Amino acid sequence: MVSGAFFSWIVSAISVSGYAGVIGLMALESACIPLPSEVIMPFSGYLVSTGRFDLWLVATAGAIGCNVGSTIAYLVGAYGGRKAVLRWGHYVLFSAEELDRLDRFFRRYGSAAVLIGRLLPVVRTFISLPAGISQMPFLRFQIYTFIGSWPWCLALAYIGVVLGKEWDSNPAVKAWFHRFDWAVVALIVLGFGFYIWHRWRASRQRA
Repeated sequence: MVSGAFFSWIVSAISVSGYAGVIGLMALESACIPLPSEVIMPFSGYLVSTGRFDLWLVATAGAIGCNVGSTIAYLVGAYGGRKAVLRWGHYVLFSAEELDRLDRFFRRYGSAAVLIGRLLPVVRTFISLPAGISQMPFLRFQIYTFIGSWPWCLALAYIGVVLGKEWDSNPAVKAWFHRFDWAVVALIVLGFGFYIWHRWRASRQRA
C-alpha cells in the first residue's frame, strides 16, 4: 500500500512538473535526503516510453538536479560541517583524526572520489557532504558531479524505457516496479548499519 502510494507520488510529481520535477526530485536525492534515484529515474524513463519525455533531456535534467542538490550538501559541509564533526562527531563514532584523514584523502583523490561516488548507490547521496567539509575546489566539484551523474541518470532512465514498454502488457513488470523501492530502502538501511558497525569496531580497536 505504501509502496504503491510512493510510486504514484513520484510519477505524479514528475508528470505534472515535467523536467522541473525530475530536477527537483534528483536535487533532493543529492542533498543527503535518501529519496532513491533508482526509483526516480526509471519512472522518468517510463514516461519517456509513453512519449511524455525525451530520453536525453531526462538524463540531463536528472544530472542538473544532482548538481543542484549536491551544491546544497557541499555548502552545508563547507560552512558548517567541520564544526559539527568536531562538536558532535563522536556521537557517530567519527573523530578529529579521521577528519584529518578525510582532508588528506580529498586533497589527493577528491576528483576521482566524486566522479566514482556519483556512480555508486547510497554513496552518491552523501558524497557531497565530505567534499564540502574538505573544501574541494568548487568548480572541480561541479564538473565531476555532472560528469558522474549524467551516465547514471541515462542508464536508469533507459531501464525505465525498456521496462515501461512492458508496463501495461506484462503484470510481472508492474509488480517488480512496485517492489523495487523496498529493495532500495533495504540497501540504504544496510549501508547505514554497516557504517555504524564499522565505526564502532574501529573505536573499540583504538580503545
